[in-house]
Amino acid sequence: MRVFEANITNSVIDFFENTKTLLLKIINAELEVICGIKDFFNSQIEIDELSEILSANKSIVSEPDRAEYGDFQTNNKLSDNVCKFLKKQNVSPEIIIEPTCGKGNFIISSLNTFTNVKFIYGVEIYKPYVWETKFTIFNHFLNIRSNNIPEINIIHHNVFDYNFNEISNKHQNKKVLIIGNPPWVTNSKLSLLGSGNLPTKSNFKNHNGFDAITGKGNFDIGEYISLKLLSVFSNHNGKFAFLVKNSVVKNILIEQNRKQYKISNIKQFDIDAKKEFNVSVNACLLYCSFGTDTHFSIKEYDFYSNKYLREYGWVNNKFVANVEFYKKTEQIEGEFPFEWRQGVKHDSSKIMELESVGGHFINNIKEIVEIENNLVYGLLKSSDLKGNVINKSRKYTIITQRKVGQETKYIKEQYPKTYNYLFNNIEHFNKRKSSIYKGKPLFSIFGIGDYSFKYYKVAISGMYKTTIFSLVTPYNDKPIMLDDTCYFIGFDTLIEAEITQFLLNENIAQNFIHSIAFADAKRMITKDLLMRINLTEIIKNTYFVELKTQIENITKSDWVNYKSRLNEKDFNKNKQLELFTEKNHQ
Repeated sequence: MRVFEANITNSVIDFFENTKTLLLKIINAELEVICGIKDFFNSQIEIDELSEILSANKSIVSEPDRAEYGDFQTNNKLSDNVCKFLKKQNVSPEIIIEPTCGKGNFIISSLNTFTNVKFIYGVEIYKPYVWETKFTIFNHFLNIRSNNIPEINIIHHNVFDYNFNEISNKHQNKKVLIIGNPPWVTNSKLSLLGSGNLPTKSNFKNHNGFDAITGKGNFDIGEYISLKLLSVFSNHNGKFAFLVKNSVVKNILIEQNRKQYKISNIKQFDIDAKKEFNVSVNACLLYCSFGTDTHFSIKEYDFYSNKYLREYGWVNNKFVANVEFYKKTEQIEGEFPFEWRQGVKHDSSKIMELESVGGHFINNIKEIVEIENNLVYGLLKSSDLKGNVINKSRKYTIITQRKVGQETKYIKEQYPKTYNYLFNNIEHFNKRKSSIYKGKPLFSIFGIGDYSFKYYKVAISGMYKTTIFSLVTPYNDKPIMLDDTCYFIGFDTLIEAEITQFLLNENIAQNFIHSIAFADAKRMITKDLLMRINLTEIIKNTYFVELKTQIENITKSDWVNYKSRLNEKDFNKNKQLELFTEKNHQ
């Protein structure tokens, strides 16, 4: 049966039906004695409504699917196994805090597992879950006799503005366990869903400028809740055990270098989220100790077998994906001698991306496009970059600007067919949601500059798991463009591009990349990662005879000139200076 949109068992129904007095103070006092929950009912109206529902013996609304809100309720078996795991770690809490308690499964598992609990605090924003947690706990104590009934507070509140400091101040010297499964969703996703359950300030890491606008200001709700609780309780004597996405753990560890919380013995136990929650995401149990040392790396295990997988985190103030592998290649840690670039961003693939079919261009909504060829360039996506030499493309794109912010009125005068095509599809450009286009000229794009028009490029996918670099050469005497899922560096000469590709594909460079790249990240390769590659150190470990095996026409003079250019003082002072400036299209 369902009451207040919450499941209620026959044992609980029988209790309320057989209770003679249903006055607020009397029934609340009786319930606290039985199950420890303070203020089970908040008003006499709630009691009267419960009585009416029970007397009518009716079930109200079916349970909604809240998965889109990142609400994946922990099943009983998993919550039991987590608590059993904690007990094996000699965890014996006096205070249990679950900041998003949902239906109360972790609270029930904790009551079944830990014998020294004095207080339990569960916070939950969704009122039907508050009721279900209360009914579940009450049912638990109706069916299990216990001499240890803790004080239990199930609080209907938004976790983001709940004052956990009150709990912290009340239990300064007690053993605390923070346990739970916070929502697996980002603040942007909740905002799109119209949820009011959001942090007051979304840019809580204080990103500014372009980073905050284009995505670094987005964060996982579980990450926000975790960091909030760590900031309040990390000086306590206690433990922390959260089910979260792996990306959340990585971000918490990154933040740890800045905040330096007193957390130690940090471990990650990977779970099968498909089996446990029927969701395809990499997730784990994050576990750590409070109040002693400050650690900056985490050891990763399999939750089910306890098999050790790796250690990752901070080494000499550098964030790495595998501590053991990194220490073998850390001489490659440095600063790339010039800037990696991201490809073109237009956010209008239906209109801006084309294919050539039967001598005509066709856009992504299958329309034939009649435009001049002048602004049409070959386009590569992440899936096109497979470590080979690429001299043609399966797709094309319209490049409306040669630099960000350039006025686009010239298109109407010089390329009227292109202008008419773009203008006739103006609604697609007006629908672009990113604020980077606000106030910019018509048909604006980003990720464009002089570097985009270099004839030769060394490129890599940001989205795929391959770390092999591709060489991109011109097509129809035009440079080929890359989209914004790719990273590249541009050259004016083929030989320098070939040498750079060879160096980056060397074993020592590849091993270093694998030691700092997170294979489970949505974007495995990033600009920040690429900028850490010390090309000079790779050169020190490379001999000309090795290059000769891969680059047929290379001469010793080419190799000497390449190394000389890389060491030029003027070049090293200016990160924006392009490596090679001659127009020598070989």
